[in-house]
Amino acid sequence: MTCFFEAISYLSMMKNDFRQVSWLNSTNVYEVNLRQYTEEGTLDSFSSHLSRLQNMGVDVLWFMPLTPISHKNRKGQLGSYYACSSYVKFNPEFGLIDEFKQLVTTAHQLGMKVIIDWVANHTGCDHEWTHTYPSFYKLNDRGDFYDAHGWDDVIDLDYTNPKMRLEMINAMSYWVDQFDIDGFRCDMAMLTPIDFWHQARTHLDQKKQLFWLAELDPLDNSSYMEVFDSAYCWRWMNATKAMKEAGARDIFSLRNTLEEYSHILPSSAGLAWFTSNHDENSWNGTEYEKYGEMAIPLSVFSSLWKGVPLLYSGQEIPNYKRLSFFDKDQLDWKNNVALHEFYKTLFTFRKNNLAFNGELSNVFCHHVHNSVSHHVLSFKRINQFNTIYIVINFSEYALSNVELGFTDSNGLFYELFTSSEREFNGSFQYIDLKPWGYQVWYQ
Repeated sequence: MTCFFEAISYLSMMKNDFRQVSWLNSTNVYEVNLRQYTEEGTLDSFSSHLSRLQNMGVDVLWFMPLTPISHKNRKGQLGSYYACSSYVKFNPEFGLIDEFKQLVTTAHQLGMKVIIDWVANHTGCDHEWTHTYPSFYKLNDRGDFYDAHGWDDVIDLDYTNPKMRLEMINAMSYWVDQFDIDGFRCDMAMLTPIDFWHQARTHLDQKKQLFWLAELDPLDNSSYMEVFDSAYCWRWMNATKAMKEAGARDIFSLRNTLEEYSHILPSSAGLAWFTSNHDENSWNGTEYEKYGEMAIPLSVFSSLWKGVPLLYSGQEIPNYKRLSFFDKDQLDWKNNVALHEFYKTLFTFRKNNLAFNGELSNVFCHHVHNSVSHHVLSFKRINQFNTIYIVINFSEYALSNVELGFTDSNGLFYELFTSSEREFNGSFQYIDLKPWGYQVWYQ
C-alpha cells in the first residue's frame, strides 16, 4: 500500500493539452458580484475598491457575466446573470462598455488579471440568436426551444451545429480582442461538449495565453482537465460540510477525498478550493452558516494546498448574509474589512514564497505524521525550490503537545501568522493548537 499523498499518486495517463499560464501556481481568484458589490452596482463604483483588493493580494478578478439579461421569463426584478440576451453586448445595469475597458487597463496596471464568466451551454429565452439564428438551439418534440435541466429562464444551444460553434468562438474572441481579458470562468462547463472547449481554446490561445477555469468537479469530469487549467473541488466542499455537520469528530473523510483527487488527476491540475461563491452563498448559505468556526481554517487550507484559492465578494468583510440572486441586495462595506490582513497574509505569502514558484506539475503535498490525526491535518507543500509545513486543527478542542513528524528539515523556521521562530533539527516538533487553530512554518 502506498504512503498517503505519496508523490507517485499524482501520476496519471491524462495531461493538459495546452500550455498553462506561468502564474498558475501562485495565483488566487476573487469573484466579483457587481450587482451586489456597491449601492450603485456599477463598474465605476466598484473601481474604488481596486486599490484595496490589490493591497489584499488579489491576483485575478473574476467578473460574473457582464452581458445583458433576457426579459422573457426573467426571475425577480433584475434576472439571472446567467440568462443572457447577447454575447457581445454590455449590460447597461453595470455602466458603459468603455468603463469595462478602462477597468481592465487599470487592473493590469495594478498587476491584476481579469477573467469573465462565460455561459456556453444556454442563453436567455429572448437572446438575439433566437431571432437571427434559431437553428442554433435545441428543439423539443413540439418544435420549441427548451432547457433540459429544469431552468425555466434559459434555453439550450445545439453543439451539433458547426456554425453555432464558430459564432460562439467569435463572441469569446470579441472580449479578448476588444478588452484584453486574461481568461474565462466557464459556467457548468461539463454541459458543453469537451471537443468544443478544445476547439475554442485552440483558437483563442493563438491570440493570447489565457487562464481557463471550469465550473465542474474534476473527479466527476476528469477528461475536461485535458482542456482546463483549474476546476472546482465540489466534492471537497461537500465533504468538509458533511464532516462539520457530523460534529467534526474526525477528519478521515477529508483525507480520503484529498487522496481521490491526487490519484485521479494529472499533476498539472490546478484544483480550485473554496468555501463560498455566488451559488453557495445565495442558495446554501454563507460559509459561517455551513462551517461556523471552521470557515477560517478552511480558508488557510484553500490557500496553501496545491491549487488555486477562490474568494467570493465580501468574504473579507466578513459577510454573514445570503445575497439575493435575482434582486438588489448589496454588501455592507461601512465597517472595517476585518479579514483584510488575514487574506493579505495568505495571498502575499503565495506570491513571495518559493514553494509557489515554477510549474504546478512540480508541486506535491504530502501528509506528515501527527499524534492527533483524527483532528489535525498536517502536510508539507514541496517543490524543487522550497518546503513549507502546514498544521490545521479541524476541531473545537485545544490541543497540547501535538507531535509532528517534521523530521526531514533543518534550520530556522518562521510561523506565518505570529512570526514565531523555531529551530528544525531533523527530529519531531511539538506544538500547541487552539480550537480551529492553524500554523504555517517556512524558511
